[in-house]
Amino acid sequence: MGKHRESRHEESSKHKRHKDDKKYESRPGTSKTSYSKRHKRYSDSDSSDEQSGVEKQRLQDLRERDEFAERLKLKDKEKTRNIVTGFADKKAYEEAAKRLKLESDDRNKIIPKLRIESRRKYLEKRKDDKVAELEADIIDDEFLFQEDELTERERKDREHKKKLLQLAKEHEKARELEKVQRYHMPHDARKGKTEEKYEEVDEREKAPHYEQRKWEEEQMSSAVFRFGARDAKEKRIKDEGKDYDLVLDDQIEFIQALTLPGTKDEKDDEEKLSETQKKRLTLEETRRSLPIFPFKEDLIQAVKDHQVLIIDGETGSGKTTQIPQYLYDAGFTKDKKKIGCTQPRRVAAMSVAARVAEEMSVKLGNEVGYSIRFEDCTSERTIIKYMTDGTLHREFLSEPDLQSYSVMIIDEAHERTLHTDILFGLVKDIARFRPDLKLLISSATLDAQKFSDFFDEAPIFRIRGRCFPVDIYYTKAPEADYIDACVVSILQIHATQSLGDILVFLTGQEEIETCQELLQERVRRLGSKIKELIILPVYSNLPSDMQAKIFLPTPPGARKVVLATNIAETSLTIDNIIYVIDPGFCKQNNFNSRTGMESLIVVPISKASANQRAGRAGRVAAGKCFRLYTAWAYQHELEENTIPEIQRINLGNAVLTLKALGINDLVHFDFLDPPPHETLVLALEQLYALGALNHHGELTKLGRRMAEFPVDPMMGKMLLASEKYKCSEEILTISAMLSVNGAIFYRPKDKIIHADTARKNFFAVGGDHLTLMNVYNQWAETDFSTQWCYENFIQHRSMKRARDVREQLAGLMERVEIELVSNPTETANIRKAITAGYFYHVARLSKGGHYKTVKHQQTVTIHPNSSMFEDLPRWVLYHELVFTTKEFMRTVSEIESKWLLEVAPHYYKPRELEDSTNKKMPKQVGKSRAELGDH
Repeated sequence: MGKHRESRHEESSKHKRHKDDKKYESRPGTSKTSYSKRHKRYSDSDSSDEQSGVEKQRLQDLRERDEFAERLKLKDKEKTRNIVTGFADKKAYEEAAKRLKLESDDRNKIIPKLRIESRRKYLEKRKDDKVAELEADIIDDEFLFQEDELTERERKDREHKKKLLQLAKEHEKARELEKVQRYHMPHDARKGKTEEKYEEVDEREKAPHYEQRKWEEEQMSSAVFRFGARDAKEKRIKDEGKDYDLVLDDQIEFIQALTLPGTKDEKDDEEKLSETQKKRLTLEETRRSLPIFPFKEDLIQAVKDHQVLIIDGETGSGKTTQIPQYLYDAGFTKDKKKIGCTQPRRVAAMSVAARVAEEMSVKLGNEVGYSIRFEDCTSERTIIKYMTDGTLHREFLSEPDLQSYSVMIIDEAHERTLHTDILFGLVKDIARFRPDLKLLISSATLDAQKFSDFFDEAPIFRIRGRCFPVDIYYTKAPEADYIDACVVSILQIHATQSLGDILVFLTGQEEIETCQELLQERVRRLGSKIKELIILPVYSNLPSDMQAKIFLPTPPGARKVVLATNIAETSLTIDNIIYVIDPGFCKQNNFNSRTGMESLIVVPISKASANQRAGRAGRVAAGKCFRLYTAWAYQHELEENTIPEIQRINLGNAVLTLKALGINDLVHFDFLDPPPHETLVLALEQLYALGALNHHGELTKLGRRMAEFPVDPMMGKMLLASEKYKCSEEILTISAMLSVNGAIFYRPKDKIIHADTARKNFFAVGGDHLTLMNVYNQWAETDFSTQWCYENFIQHRSMKRARDVREQLAGLMERVEIELVSNPTETANIRKAITAGYFYHVARLSKGGHYKTVKHQQTVTIHPNSSMFEDLPRWVLYHELVFTTKEFMRTVSEIESKWLLEVAPHYYKPRELEDSTNKKMPKQVGKSRAELGDH
């Protein structure tokens, strides 16, 4: 940007100098030397003024950035919920007052709405009570007094009461009739009449996943031909009894390949399991039975002898829960310093802290606590603190030397998440100038040597982990649909194997929900032929109380099936798991530096992960692991170790995080596995182009605000640009819909034409971004109806997720001090705000009729599902590139080339954006015939 400005300045100064030289030539008696000296002095002063102006602007921006960061800290402090505060706590009064204020604010928001609802319900109930009272009164009156005993006035009064009762009942009937849907003449919207709101009719429609079930029922009823008596089947079953074995369709053939050895043999296992179930053991016995217990004294001694220690122990050995307790018993917290333990996941930090508090017989939040984003369950008495990696990052901002900690444990180091990798560099630096800080790196796989080399040849302490042997089974042939194979395998195990819980590894929330629906439907179909099967999902978006269900003991005679993401691979240990089903896939973020596109894709797991998953089966008894792939695939197709996250994702967010932590020299930052140089440079260039970094590579105020959004930096810039273009509500909706973009419309094979017609009804002038906004707004107008989604071939589950994302982003917009304003009619402004973030993703229609990206000249095509597919506008902006048969642009909107100069003048030059629509004829004088040499 600076270079571009300087070159323009030089051109203008040259032009000026040329004119001045002419003046000088026409002015006799003037010394050319004195003029050139004077001119040089002027130009120098101009450039120095410009430089000082830029420097002033930079310093002003840095000052505003720091003030903004301070305001954020104060906001966080006010909003963080201190769940528990001891009586000895000095701040108890303030905390209580703050909690009361937050509660009263929430109450004040919700009370008016509740009051209206309560009043309506009361009036309905009062009306029913009054009608019942009137009817009882008439019956009593008729029973006690005959007609001839009444005076004229009493007779009239009785008639009046009867008339009232009749009218009330007729009114009720009329109301019932009104609820029936009838055809209404459409209102004319131009006359200022608003359209009637869509109303739910059938109560069943409000049930979850109703549209899917309704569609399936329709398909089944049209495909099945029934004849004979309806109850014939039930009679036959009753007569014959249940003498037959259950035969399942589509059984999968497994081959036992090998057994992972355990530290105990199967005979021990049988005795152990029969005499002591986990729930019968006391907490003390459970602690003693863990594999880490025999190493307690050696471990404490090793921590005292060495500053940095690498602990290599398999999952389930008790590292996470026991080591902090051992160090506490050994007196590492005597001088009022804390023991910290980081976890990559929120769920793990909360559940482990609760377990340790129970084992130490203390209340959670006093001596043992946890801290995650916006939830602080600690007090001044806390000495063992569990937290997420991100929480420790924020603690570095306020306490760079971690002075309040005597021991810091980085747990689950083998997961190699982006945050963990950054932490390694930070804590290694601290350990060098704080010799009293003990640093423990805990890993569950065989890459402990690598950690040792990184931390200056730190010693490795090994703990033997798995208790019981595990039999590994592979399929005979590869499975085409692994979700269906999971369901079949679960039922196969349930019908044929002895009791014991099943753990299934799936890639994400969508797959878990699909698997859960399929399994519930098939279990319902089998009915009482099989024992009870309890299906429990676990993923990060699930509410905490639902997640806690997986830890409850299984009822006798039943079997528990836990459908989990790779969170259950290492972070959580669930009791009584005997069987593990491993489809061999996980979700990974992958970044393509050629196209600059990032995608979350399902990829095969590594051998280390596969062994990790198998190990979950050998915790309480000899277990079995069913792998839904072949032994050959395991040997030849799986990598040895998972590629660290830092090497395969777009580092835009990581660079923003590090810059927010105050680390500016990223090239020399001490990474365990340095990211590819091109990816790092690309991230810095992209952040500079977006305005998140200035020309010195420092974080700007805009960049500091972008760092608050857990989205791609381009989407972050789009959200912040909406403030300038006064359309923040619309951009919020578009951002939320883009986050679930791939799964909004569905096209059932037998109704493709209907589905496409429904989709076209949402098309908006300007492109797909406005179409997505249109879909969300119409859904919101129907009061988020399930039936409306079913009728319009829209996936209700995806829309609910978009609503959740929108609520989260709205909270963050408020946090970064952006006022939410709506301006739905100004579609040009909405598209300009999108362009401000996604100016990287622009393509132009070339002369050959193909689209080419402006910077890389890569040939791309509009996706057939886009509203722009038939229009072919000259300039388009796309959300992402998807490669199937060719490079397709997904979610395309039409833009004008001049907008690019408005939102990104530093990135695009005017000549790059020239085409036949905005190119002007050159201003030249035509030549005469004589000059052309006419013969």
